[in-house]
Amino acid sequence: MNHNGLVLKEVLDLVGNCLTRESAKAVVDFRLNPATQARLDELADKNTEGTLTPEERREYGAQVGAIEIASILQARARRLLGVKATAE
Repeated sequence: MNHNGLVLKEVLDLVGNCLTRESAKAVVDFRLNPATQARLDELADKNTEGTLTPEERREYGAQVGAIEIASILQARARRLLGVKATAE
């Protein structure tokens, strides 16, 4: 694991260890607002088509990174709550 990965793991461990049942439920229930989801879908389509501009590529990369972090936190929250992931 590289240095960035170690820093991310430490941050996620810190946040994950602070979860209460109530905050874990809020993390599990988190969804992007419709405008943000629509923009992400638009960028994903353009990425698939290979038509992202350099600025859009940075935006998309940042959004995907944030979603990956949220997904890891949701997995930790589900584990705390004893809840299995469901398909959306």
